[in-house]
Amino acid sequence: MRLTTITLAMALVCTTFSCINGNRSATERECSAEEGLNLTQEWDKVFPQSDKVKHSKVTFHNRYGITLAADLYIPQNATGQLPAIAVCGPFGAVKEQSSGLYAQTLAERGFLTIAFDPSFTGESGGQPRYVASPDINTEDFCAAVDFLSTRDDVDPERIGILGICGWGGMAVNAAAIDTRIKATVASTMYDMSRVNAKGYFDAADNADARQALREQLNAQRTEDYRNGTYALAGGVVDPLPDDAPQFVKDYHAYYKTPRGYHPRSLNSNGGWNKTSTLSFLNMPLLSYAGEIRNAVLLVHGEKAHSRYFSEDTYKLLKGDNKELLIVPGASHTDLYDQMDIIPFDKIEDFFNQYLK
Repeated sequence: MRLTTITLAMALVCTTFSCINGNRSATERECSAEEGLNLTQEWDKVFPQSDKVKHSKVTFHNRYGITLAADLYIPQNATGQLPAIAVCGPFGAVKEQSSGLYAQTLAERGFLTIAFDPSFTGESGGQPRYVASPDINTEDFCAAVDFLSTRDDVDPERIGILGICGWGGMAVNAAAIDTRIKATVASTMYDMSRVNAKGYFDAADNADARQALREQLNAQRTEDYRNGTYALAGGVVDPLPDDAPQFVKDYHAYYKTPRGYHPRSLNSNGGWNKTSTLSFLNMPLLSYAGEIRNAVLLVHGEKAHSRYFSEDTYKLLKGDNKELLIVPGASHTDLYDQMDIIPFDKIEDFFNQYLK
């Protein structure tokens, strides 16, 4: 069947659906039936509320029908259509942590922003809970662009995204598929496919190690189905063993202390479903990063254990609108919340340059 025939067939199907129930299409009816979420209205972030922005809760849905919860930040006294940025991450965090801090700070600098919880986590919908997916979580960013693109107070030609830690990799992946994203920032990024399939620093990059992991995870699938529940992998280790690597100590200092602990955060508590790793083993992210034509800024700490993820991703990118910024002396988690270390001036300048 030729492409024109396929296109015509799809058009006929869409026309048929649009005729159902008067002038309202089936798609419109489905999109309006968002899952009812129980959203916390009081300020429960790990950072103080700014008096320079207006804050509210919003919801939107992705194309898999999952309703996502987000915090909306709008500069005080803003008028007209604004440039907008969707923020998510770190991997295993919630919007009340690092992503909310980034979103609020960028709103103080003139952008309309949202910080959202990924599917299956935080206040967002989706069952079963605590599932990570390279496809669905990339889609979450694209769904945020859907939401922002249709707001009256957003200029749809000036939308960017910002991903932190594991959602830095998701953000770059989203930029590779969604041409509406005009500028992308990945801060202290992880490539979650790479670390799951190859281990830290690629130390387990061999077929035998992956086979052993597959056998372990598929045995867990059987056990989960038998039990009718999904076993959790556990959040950040607590208490810390004496021989814990420094980056694990850094994670503990954020997720397990008042600095960053949140009761809905997976890393602060029970962690992801163990079997979430399976899809990352089989579906590599960043396969088409080299085809991203819009702007990308990768930000990483000089002393971060994860620095190689940004450096190697930067090698994939092409064009003079791609940048890699290494922050002197910074660790991985310094870029979660250390306001004197996160290069917000550079991030603001980057978005202003490419969201114009």
